[in-house]
Amino acid sequence: MTDEHDDILLRLPARLKEARRAQDLSLEAVSKLSGVSRSMVSQIERGESSPTIATLWNLTRALQVDFAGLLETAEVMQTVEVLRADQVPTIDNMGEGCRIRILSPPEEAGRHEVYELLLRSGGVLDSQPHTRGAREQLTVVSGTVMVRSGDAVARLGPGDTARYAADIPHKIAAEGGEVQAFLIVMGG
Repeated sequence: MTDEHDDILLRLPARLKEARRAQDLSLEAVSKLSGVSRSMVSQIERGESSPTIATLWNLTRALQVDFAGLLETAEVMQTVEVLRADQVPTIDNMGEGCRIRILSPPEEAGRHEVYELLLRSGGVLDSQPHTRGAREQLTVVSGTVMVRSGDAVARLGPGDTARYAADIPHKIAAEGGEVQAFLIVMGG
């Protein structure tokens, strides 16, 4: 065995445990999600058992973590990931006069999504209900918007923030000019 191989085996248990705790999952929950027995998950986290590649793959899928990321050295993990303005994924076909820039990483989809919302004067983002329990938080940078969630309506200006249910029909509409806002969608 090489020193690098030994180092990976020393890091793996702590990384798996950190990933489980970060999602506030019990050993039993990870076992159910991964198909790996509770006792095996516990042994792996304590460093008493080395998982097979198949077992490790099932655990990383259940914990929604990057397989390779678990094995990276701390030096590699201490980086700043930069997504340049011209590389940010953009959606122009949702709503009318509306551009959405996707700021959150793809692996956050359905859990905690962050968007920059750009509305032309009169622009509207009219959304159907998201998953049960989903909520949105909208913070206006510039312009004025009307936010509707079900029958509730609020008007926001620069610096204002609204939090509302997104598991019912909801709408954001620019009033009187262009709008820039940040939208956070939290899954239910």
